Amino acid sequence: MQAPVDPEAAAPPLGGPRVQVSIILPVHNAERWLDECLRSVLAQDFDGTMELSVFNDASKDKSMAVIETWKVKLEDSGILVVIGGHDSPSPRGVGYSKNQAVAQSSGAYLCFLDADDVMMPQRVRLQLEAAAQHPNSIIGCQVTREPPESTERYTRWINQMSPDQLLTQVFTSHGPTVIMPTWFCSRAWFSHVGWFNEGGQGVPEDLLFFQEHLRRGGRVVRVDRNLLVYRYHAQAASHSVLEGTIWTLRVNFLEERVLPHWAAFTIWNAGRQGRRLYRSLGAASQQKVVAFCDVDERKVKKGFYCYEDSQERPKPRVPVLHFRDARPPFIICVKLDLTGGELEDNLQSLHLQEGRDFVHFS
Repeated sequence: MQAPVDPEAAAPPLGGPRVQVSIILPVHNAERWLDECLRSVLAQDFDGTMELSVFNDASKDKSMAVIETWKVKLEDSGILVVIGGHDSPSPRGVGYSKNQAVAQSSGAYLCFLDADDVMMPQRVRLQLEAAAQHPNSIIGCQVTREPPESTERYTRWINQMSPDQLLTQVFTSHGPTVIMPTWFCSRAWFSHVGWFNEGGQGVPEDLLFFQEHLRRGGRVVRVDRNLLVYRYHAQAASHSVLEGTIWTLRVNFLEERVLPHWAAFTIWNAGRQGRRLYRSLGAASQQKVVAFCDVDERKVKKGFYCYEDSQERPKPRVPVLHFRDARPPFIICVKLDLTGGELEDNLQSLHLQEGRDFVHFS
């Protein structure tokens, strides 16, 4: 479900917005990181008007004491600070907290920030410039991962996608092609898309919002500067989301956005991931699968994949071909940046266009 928030709450106050940019900061037990995070808010080189909108989601540590200390410093520097929250026994989740922080804010633009991350001084200024030029877009940026050796493939993916791939690679297991802690958009566009899902722990509120953004014709733009230190740690809220939940959302979005435009297609990977995708598809989509393809001669030599759990009689037997003998379009179920360049070289050798002849799913 979408959040039950009054749509008028996202509108700026009568007479126009109080400030140009609201930094949206949900907080839950973030005492450990808040000093560094809030120092980065104070260090912004943006010379327009700005506010910090904090929503405390039932923190049990000293997060609020840290915020109150920084409120004085920030307001002395001309940055308005709005603080909301609740002290219920349990947190209500990231989606709820972001919605509340947006509702209590007043800026014409929204800059989302996680309490465990750190902004570079240029972030607000450069992303506002991009947002003004691309009003129906979510603006992201490149990131520096902390610690540096964590999630190296994911970090390369975040930072190195081409502008076109920001729209063609929205089906992969990585999630939104610009990551949530880098999001910047106009309040008007945020209100048009809707609000974050408030289902709480285990709900990928960022992916749900991102998919709805794309359904409504939204674009995706990345400022190609490292404007955020993106922290990896075991307590991150994203770890609570089950892989199966993400998988189902991705399959549904693929069936909604891509497969209706293809009369037939090939699944690239006759192994576990390719077979899992086939089994996850609806019956109409399964019937469009003309083949699996692979580079593994053993799989190719077997000649077919039989879907044993199918209720159809006879059970479907899908051919398995060498990739050079298969026909596009392809759903690629091989992980990017994990084969030493072999997958990428094979795709390039076929002279295919991403988004038209193939899409990445893994």
